[in-house]
Amino acid sequence: MEIQSLTVSERIILAETLWDSVVAEDAEINLSEPQKEELDRRLTAFEIDQDIGSPWSSVKARILSK
Repeated sequence: MEIQSLTVSERIILAETLWDSVVAEDAEINLSEPQKEELDRRLTAFEIDQDIGSPWSSVKARILSK
């Protein structure tokens, strides 16, 4: 199957199906030490400043305005 021959909607459905199959296995995803450290760094930064980020509507508007 040529993925690029699929429509955008079909590719999104394929991605969702793949993701659902991963979640269904309930498998543990092993992170590398640098990935764990980065997640810890981000969590600590959030706990300090409590900045929840931007709402999706604002992020989407910024992306689409470029």
